[in-house]
Amino acid sequence: MTLKDIIAMNKDFLTPAEVAGVLNCAPQLIRSQAVENPALLGFHFCKVGNRIKIPRESFIRWMQESH
Repeated sequence: MTLKDIIAMNKDFLTPAEVAGVLNCAPQLIRSQAVENPALLGFHFCKVGNRIKIPRESFIRWMQESH
């Protein structure tokens, strides 16, 4: 998955697996970081039970500003 794919999506929240493709890392790394040290992720996320949801618009903005 690329940032262009995420921009073209029509949904409000992303999964760690979708974001991991753009960041070129393992989805579990994103999940672990969200629990252990969320400030290091750099982008907003919501924890719902044991699931991590990432607001799509916020992630797109973060990617465009930081890269």
